[in-house]
Amino acid sequence: MEQFVQQVINGVSLGAIYALIALGYTMVYGILRLINFAHGDVYMVGAFAGYYCFHWFYGGANYGLAGLLAALAFAMAVCGLLGYVIERFAYSRLRKAARLNALITAIGISLLLENLGQLIFGADPKDFPAFVERTTITVGIVTISNIQLIVLITTVVLTLGLQYIVHRTKMGTAMRAVSFSHDAAGLMGINIGRVISFTFVLGSMLAAAAGILVGLYNPKIEPLMGIMPGLKAFVAAVLGGIGNIPGAILGGLIMGVAETFTVGYLSSTYRDAITFVILVAVLLFRPTGLLGTPQRTKF
Repeated sequence: MEQFVQQVINGVSLGAIYALIALGYTMVYGILRLINFAHGDVYMVGAFAGYYCFHWFYGGANYGLAGLLAALAFAMAVCGLLGYVIERFAYSRLRKAARLNALITAIGISLLLENLGQLIFGADPKDFPAFVERTTITVGIVTISNIQLIVLITTVVLTLGLQYIVHRTKMGTAMRAVSFSHDAAGLMGINIGRVISFTFVLGSMLAAAAGILVGLYNPKIEPLMGIMPGLKAFVAAVLGGIGNIPGAILGGLIMGVAETFTVGYLSSTYRDAITFVILVAVLLFRPTGLLGTPQRTKF
């Protein structure tokens, strides 16, 4: 029983990171009906932004939680700007083009970021700074590390902030209107381009936060680190119902738990394979995802 509970805690902690990345996928899809395959590489840039923030501004000195918060804010700002640049100079010109054109562009941007990452950061893995010393807290049969607590608390805070933006602000109202209909939103005076850019910025900032958290959780970062987590987060978004924010969170948690149980009870060899097993199962038995709803398309 103790091992089972520990696996659940580990899975939820890992799933929280997937959920943050999946939110970017699901928001962009909800607005543009576009799968932004470059999103996983934005998450990689976030991890490196935190790494260089630590070395540039702190000189490698450990400033604890204050340093972690500074690195988090810096990474989110950098990736927010990156998300804006990607949307402005790559996707904005393709809004009225065929969806295949935008999809191919997304793959091209992904490859560009991966190769630029290897050129700028170097291909060798780097040790992510340990902003806080790893400790564990034991309550009964439950053992949780302070890193896992930081991951969970950060995810909850950012998710609540996202929910507030989407449901309690004018921009959030505009986002929901644009996701319903571009034409109707435009007739109501909503600046479609501004809403789309804001969505990319917001999703990229969440990916940056995930990059920092995964650096704490597994302190090795490298320029290709975004490939597999990006795919897993995409599957999480599909599992929950792509375009659905609560669904992305649920899908991320399920993915994390499934991966942890696969490693714990089967073999670490299958930790990535379970992702594609889940994807095939969802496409076969629940194509709209767990919280998704069927949509009609007129031709």
